Amino acid sequence: MSEWERVFLQNLALPPHCQRRRIRPPGSTAFRCVLKYLEGAALAQGAEYQLRLSLFDATYHHFFGRTWRSGQRAARATPPHPARAAFNETVYFHTSLNHPGIAAVVEVVVTAGKGDGGSRHLSCGFGLIPLFGSGSEAMDPAAEDRALKLYHGTPRALLHPRFQDPVEKNKYLTVMEKSHLQYTLKPHQPLETIFHLLPENLLMSGLQTIPGLLPARGDTSDCLQKPRLMKPVTCYLERLSVQLYPSLEEFEEELLDLLNSDRLLKANATPDGDGMVVRERRLHVGVHNGLRFVQVPQVAVLVPEAEAMRGGCPGVPGSGARGAGQALVLRSHIQLSEMVPHPAFGVCFQLEYVFCASGRADGKALPGSARSEAADMRSVRWAVWSPILGAGEAEVVLPLRGGARRGPCQALVYQTPLGSRSSHQFQGKHVESGTVQFHVSTDSEEHLVTAAEILHKDRDELEKPPTPSLSPPAPLQTAASLRGPAVSATRASGRGWWAAVFLGDGPHAEDVLPVQSILLAAAAKRHRASCSNPPPLGQQTVGPPAVGRAERQGPAPGAAQLQLSAGGGDHSPGGRPRLAGPGALRWPDASTALHPAAGAHRCRGAAGSSRTLLSRASLARLHAAGFPEILDRNQEPVEISEPADPASFSLQLEEADPLQGNEIILQFLAFGRGPRDGMEGTWPTTIFLTFQFYRFPPVTTPRLQLLSADGGLAAGPAVPAQLLVRVNKDGTIGTKPPGLQLKYMVDPAFLRPGEQRWFVRYLAEHSLQIDVWDGDSLLLVGSAAVKLESLLRQGQAAVRTHHELEVATTEYEPDVTVIGREALRHGALRPLGVRVAVRGRLHLCLANVGHPCEETPGQPPSPLPSRSRIVPTPAGAGSVAASSWFSLNAAGGGRVSRARRLAEVDSELAAALHSRRPEGRLAPPAAPSEATAARRRKLRRMALVRQQEDAGGGRMSKLSGWQEQRAQHVRDLQIIDAYREHIKGESISRMLSQAITATHTVHAVLGTAEFFEFALKNPYGVQHTVTIEVDQPELSVILDPREWRHFKELTKSVTPVEEEMFHLRDDLRPQVYLRPNETVRIPFKYQTFSADPAVVAAQGPAGLGAGAEAAALSLGKSGAGRTKHIQVSFHVSGGKPIALLRVKVEPQPHVVDQTFRFYHPELTFLKKTIRLPPWHTLPGAPVGMPGGQPEMFVRCSDPDIICETKNMGPGEPQDIFLKVAGGPSPQIKKFFVAIYTDPWLAAPVQIWQFYLHSLQRLDVSCMTGQLTRLSLLLRGTPAPRRVQAFTSHPQELEVDPDGAFLLPANGIQDLYIGVKPRRAGSRFIYLNLVDVESHQLVSSWLLCLSCRQPLISKAFEISLPAGGGRGCNKRITYTNPYPSPRLYFLCTNRPDLLQFKEDSFEVAGGEVYTIGLRFAPSQGVGEEEILIHINDHEDKNEETFCVKVLYQ
Repeated sequence: MSEWERVFLQNLALPPHCQRRRIRPPGSTAFRCVLKYLEGAALAQGAEYQLRLSLFDATYHHFFGRTWRSGQRAARATPPHPARAAFNETVYFHTSLNHPGIAAVVEVVVTAGKGDGGSRHLSCGFGLIPLFGSGSEAMDPAAEDRALKLYHGTPRALLHPRFQDPVEKNKYLTVMEKSHLQYTLKPHQPLETIFHLLPENLLMSGLQTIPGLLPARGDTSDCLQKPRLMKPVTCYLERLSVQLYPSLEEFEEELLDLLNSDRLLKANATPDGDGMVVRERRLHVGVHNGLRFVQVPQVAVLVPEAEAMRGGCPGVPGSGARGAGQALVLRSHIQLSEMVPHPAFGVCFQLEYVFCASGRADGKALPGSARSEAADMRSVRWAVWSPILGAGEAEVVLPLRGGARRGPCQALVYQTPLGSRSSHQFQGKHVESGTVQFHVSTDSEEHLVTAAEILHKDRDELEKPPTPSLSPPAPLQTAASLRGPAVSATRASGRGWWAAVFLGDGPHAEDVLPVQSILLAAAAKRHRASCSNPPPLGQQTVGPPAVGRAERQGPAPGAAQLQLSAGGGDHSPGGRPRLAGPGALRWPDASTALHPAAGAHRCRGAAGSSRTLLSRASLARLHAAGFPEILDRNQEPVEISEPADPASFSLQLEEADPLQGNEIILQFLAFGRGPRDGMEGTWPTTIFLTFQFYRFPPVTTPRLQLLSADGGLAAGPAVPAQLLVRVNKDGTIGTKPPGLQLKYMVDPAFLRPGEQRWFVRYLAEHSLQIDVWDGDSLLLVGSAAVKLESLLRQGQAAVRTHHELEVATTEYEPDVTVIGREALRHGALRPLGVRVAVRGRLHLCLANVGHPCEETPGQPPSPLPSRSRIVPTPAGAGSVAASSWFSLNAAGGGRVSRARRLAEVDSELAAALHSRRPEGRLAPPAAPSEATAARRRKLRRMALVRQQEDAGGGRMSKLSGWQEQRAQHVRDLQIIDAYREHIKGESISRMLSQAITATHTVHAVLGTAEFFEFALKNPYGVQHTVTIEVDQPELSVILDPREWRHFKELTKSVTPVEEEMFHLRDDLRPQVYLRPNETVRIPFKYQTFSADPAVVAAQGPAGLGAGAEAAALSLGKSGAGRTKHIQVSFHVSGGKPIALLRVKVEPQPHVVDQTFRFYHPELTFLKKTIRLPPWHTLPGAPVGMPGGQPEMFVRCSDPDIICETKNMGPGEPQDIFLKVAGGPSPQIKKFFVAIYTDPWLAAPVQIWQFYLHSLQRLDVSCMTGQLTRLSLLLRGTPAPRRVQAFTSHPQELEVDPDGAFLLPANGIQDLYIGVKPRRAGSRFIYLNLVDVESHQLVSSWLLCLSCRQPLISKAFEISLPAGGGRGCNKRITYTNPYPSPRLYFLCTNRPDLLQFKEDSFEVAGGEVYTIGLRFAPSQGVGEEEILIHINDHEDKNEETFCVKVLYQ
């Protein structure tokens, strides 16, 4: 066994809980823990004790990492003191799981004798060391030691179902009286320099060897105070080739057959003619020190030897150097600059294949766009090369490994099945899995020898002292417990036997083929030795793990240990040959890794999310608040579940769901302020939220009151969570249950064809951005984002998840570059002058309730989106009805029409007939309904009856009445005849136009190009040149064949593309030449960049108001009122049209991916630069190196805004430049920017929403710590208002009057302000004047402060303990320089760290006064400069003292 394998197998660690791995933050915190001594009455005199340290996640009841064991120490008692066992051992580790539930568990183990003379280990107590506080920061470092309280029993008690967090509340744990462990825990910043050598969550003693570090010198109590890194050596791997047996063609053919069989087995389908093809062959190469990869492995693309030789690539060895078989070769060399001359350092190789589905089994692949979703990546082989120290240039041949073996790449690896051609032809040979061959060289061969000598010398010196922690570790075992410190690797992650393969239940140590360097010249003897004893091939079949024997070999009862087993072979007695993984295993989607657009899009969404999981205590508090229950379609409560793993998302599972209707529920529960949020303003008492979900309209919620859990108003500095309660119109608190619940109905019956798939992808890839506003001051509190992937039901009837979001705000200094939200996360590059602060936490619940899809009455079900984008030419006039006909759809598919009166069709004729009739017998111009006609018949009958009963009426009067009526009818017929003659020509022309008119409907979305083709036919027997005229600029003819071809590839159209098809006239109208009776396809593109404010969906979320509770129209049916029509005419010479195209445009809302808000002075230009996030940048790449990132293009919705992007060269970041004209205060300008990655602007990859708040600017020049008074002029509105001034920094800006006051109508009033800044420099302060009755913004100011530092007259320096929990009192003196008594006032720039005994004092002339100071403890180690300002009675600065405080 090589040194690398020994180190690798001895340091296997259990991974954290799967939920922790999903939301792991990028930063990691380093710790140094010193275990000093164990003391107590429970210790027996002379007994030997041992300490074991493990990491524990109290939220998920999960142990992780690896158990560290100290040496055994005997307990000694010196009366009158109790027994004590001294350890004085130091443990180092680092973790990124900065959560209050993460703790270190210390177990006390005693060695007891057995009857047969042996010994056994018994657990006699344990304790918990918390690592992080409630705010996810590291615990306060203490200068003095801490006493750890111990509990009876074993740490397995932490896995009890009734275990409560924190431990103090658990009544089942008993404290060991008069016993404790003395320890020290501190953050250890020097450990950050070796993060690349030490993996997370691995506990290491200071005396243990970390490969890549030189032994510590001097004091051994803190060996890693100044880590000494070994000098790296650059290695070059050239002429690299991979040989697979029996041949590359047979190996890949057999692998493809197994993959295809596995695909059919999982789908439970019969052979369908489809197959799998190899798309790419990749080789991952990286340096591993036995603990982790030193850097991210490099990825190289291998090509078959025949393909490389055809290209004439230099440096590729011929097949004669590798035998008669085929091989995969690398066309370039690999440079490894992180190699260190240490025996545990090795170069790891991982061979990975990228597969995709083909259209037929004959091996011909589909086009790239068609097979992108079917791409899959599989690891097939791996190897590790441990270089021989002191060897020079050489040729290296390594055997490849396969199967379920524990490897550094943490991936399932393909194994050649038993009974295959490969195994039959190469039985008994060590190269059965293949070989990798390369030539290695270094920059300095003598450096290897020198470093090796130093390493062996230091190791010899370290092995001299008998340190128990350096003794050989115990044999690796698999524990018997399920989730305790002794964890079974088989069931640890709850993923069946795949977890066993992934976590390392591999072959026995003696069955593992030693991967050693086989040097052809210098190590031939080693090569023969390694080939003499090949492993038995009968033990290579992959099957379910045999864990029974491993569990029987677990540790003794009571002794807990945390480690993974390298033993416990996976031997299945039978079964068909298959891949090293179960048939039902769902592999990760490879499309993300193969297509940078999807990967980058997914990364931005993930980074934009600020979600944290709720603890059980938070869930209990929220559950007791009485929020309304969320019910499924069967009126049953929906249980709270954990969000699913995004890697397991299946689009096919969503499409096959019978419940296609989605009821999306957003339930806002509470808003809490953190204990140390650093918020400079006052905490709001009311808030409201703004956001936009999918294509629904933007939402502004009502004002919500913040109430504590006991019903009181929000007050105090730190409240965990305050409930959100609705406020009535009169300002009183509503009596309804707390919280705000909004519902969105997404029914496929009302969506556009194919939009259901878009909506599912929106949930899978996007985040919902929520802005939180102060309901009183109308100032922005902060923004939060939550990923919507938890709304994917994946076949379930309903899902419900709880989220706790960080509400953060970004403050910009004047004239700085703005970066997107995903680039401002922790650890990313942050521009100068930008500060991100977390204001609070928003608690909300997301739910998705499935419903069966209900078809709309009278509407057929929505068909699937057609791949055809061709608009056919109308067949003729026979199929088009005249304008005076009303068409009905017949059952047989024909057209049936009903004749209507001319007066019902034409309003002018109806008006003419109406004017010719007497007043008493006026006929309405509109078509009479059935009820109206019946009523008129009854009235005529009644009139006839009354005429007959009239005594004065005779027969002559009746006859004259009939003659008058007949004459009236004759005049009406004459009017109708004249009217028909007048409109005959126009009607015939309209009929003929309708016969050649085709109609096409376009659902337009901002920035997205809608492509279609119109089939234009020449109806004449002679050739013609047809001119195309379009009356709207948004619709255009695609003239460039490259653009035409691009859109056809996107839409998967199979029609041909014709080069140089169009000719442009002088007026830029395109012309096309048509032969007799020829039909051509004219490509059109509709694209608009103008965002109409009215283009929003008619249905908003239910729950905003009383009227919104009723059902409304669904999404997608709201554009009918704003539909516009575009006419396209195709005419020949003389203006005679041969075809007409009528494009019906229905605007649709768009999805907003990110929102930016800028505050700028009114009536000025805003000039900003927004840096686009990097596409994919390799760490350590030099500046200017081409990274393969695509060029970005931008378009703005407002034509008056200058928006552009420039490509600054390869490897350089791309910026978006904005120049926007601001309006008068308090106007808010809203516009959108679409970002594209293709030059034809087909579809935007992101749409950003911008808000520009125009404010009145006021420049203030002031001094830190001194009050500067100003006045603002307020102008009244046409109506009197009760207003109040609010500021974003109330501690530095005071207003007079400070309460509500009356602003007279059209009057003028002064508002006095006083600015007293606490820090120097340039900054912004916002001031809002708000109508307190209607909560409307009356006016807004932007105060641009330019603060200068005062003159420091005296400077002091003191040292204080950090995090000690107690403050420190100091005194300084001040002498009154004036001869008369003076009154002075004291203030400081850090009131959180310094308090005065008296805020003001009076001292006589020339006298000395002693100022009492109270310094509060700091939470961290560092240096702080605190200014003490001594001001006069006008608050003008007299003197300023500077106190430099060193917190140690």
